[in-house]
Amino acid sequence: MDEDRRLQLQKPLDDYIEYFEKLSVRSVPTIEKLATPGVRFKDPFNDVMGVDAYQRVLTHMFENLTNPKFKVKDWAWGRGDNTAYLRWTFTCVLSNKEHLIEGMSEVMFSDDGLVMSHIDHWDAGEYFYEKVPVLRAQIRFVKSKLKVQ
Repeated sequence: MDEDRRLQLQKPLDDYIEYFEKLSVRSVPTIEKLATPGVRFKDPFNDVMGVDAYQRVLTHMFENLTNPKFKVKDWAWGRGDNTAYLRWTFTCVLSNKEHLIEGMSEVMFSDDGLVMSHIDHWDAGEYFYEKVPVLRAQIRFVKSKLKVQ
């Protein structure tokens, strides 16, 4: 990405980071101002298209988790297109237990600075499935078979 393009998209990236770091149930609808109508959002549990569907995912998070918070630790621009990579931590309380997830997001912007795609990359096995008692032993068994001894 050339320097002019990077400068043009820096404010939309900063605004998007701020949106997530200050995200609340009341601010969920603000995504309409930051994303294209056909935005794609994907994480280990969802793969949706459109602002309405994206809003439903975020609203669902607030309905099912206590005190969900994102903190972007670092970011970088990709070399060839309008894509930024965000390294973040997510904290919440679920079933009276605190959880911390570390992950990355691949966020693609349109030429006019709107988010076209947001794809989260994080290990649902490590951060979620291994915490479910019924699945824990099975996942550890599979990992032991795949791990180099």
